Amino acid sequence: MVKSGRENDKVEIIAVTKTVDVDRIQEALSLGLRNIGENRPQELVRKYDIIGKGPNYHMIGHLQTNKVKYIIDKVSLIHSLDRISLAEELDKRAKMHNLIINTLIQVNVAEEDSKFGLKVEEVMPFIESILKYNNIKIKGLMTIAPFSENPEEVRWVFKTLRQLRDSIVREKFDNVEMGILSMGMTNDYTIAVEEGANMVRIGTGLFGKRNY
Repeated sequence: MVKSGRENDKVEIIAVTKTVDVDRIQEALSLGLRNIGENRPQELVRKYDIIGKGPNYHMIGHLQTNKVKYIIDKVSLIHSLDRISLAEELDKRAKMHNLIINTLIQVNVAEEDSKFGLKVEEVMPFIESILKYNNIKIKGLMTIAPFSENPEEVRWVFKTLRQLRDSIVREKFDNVEMGILSMGMTNDYTIAVEEGANMVRIGTGLFGKRNY
């Protein structure tokens, strides 16, 4: 944080709990972690039912529209909004629960075939197309950089997302906030923070390497 020149800014850690058992999650929560990130809706629901409402639950993986109904009243933030059909379903389900659902737009900056998300040039038109959905609140952007042994090689990904954020802010869209940049994982989060991340998703760094 000092190196990034942002020591007074807050960077939130999202503990990625995929395959982590509830006892270990509760131990992490007892040590002060407050954000749980799950990739799969059914796992989020299972852990929510055991752990309860204490922590903030984040949906960080790809979200199918038919799974929205299971998590809509349980999550603090959805990191993976990437298509109109999902926005429509989130809005519909949020209305049913009298909620405003907080979301991040997932951007596939590196345009990897193996990852979900919008291309950079698609983001602005996408925002314009979902402004009509009053029960969705866009809070920022999320990206996943390609894995690299040398994180410096993916610095451009994080820098591009920050520049996109700045461009969106200048447009002054109604009901759109750009306060969150969710980017950076165990192997590259320091670079991400230097480039403006204020939310990082850490799994291996907290719970050790896992076999999926």
